[in-house]
Amino acid sequence: MASLWEFPGGKIEAGESPEQALARELSEELGITAAIGAPVTHIRHNYRHGGAVDLQFFAVHEFTGEIDNQIYQQVRWVKFEDLTGYEFLAADRGLIRDLAAGKLL
Repeated sequence: MASLWEFPGGKIEAGESPEQALARELSEELGITAAIGAPVTHIRHNYRHGGAVDLQFFAVHEFTGEIDNQIYQQVRWVKFEDLTGYEFLAADRGLIRDLAAGKLL
């Protein structure tokens, strides 16, 4: 699924809450210390060619540190309404539509 956009994050390690996992991943992937906010949505997605993901999204309204891209080809800040102009992973597309339509956050 190379060349598709995605949100930062990753697998929850043993003993971590979803919020702790996101904070760790943001530190590892972007070099920031984030204040993890309220849950936004929870998505379970089965891909047509096998594999499934269970995604939890949280609001992050503030962080400290300068973004230092550690793993992505690109990092971009865009307005919610502009998100539909980017090709995201299939599991994220419903979230993208809802964010762009102002249904979340």
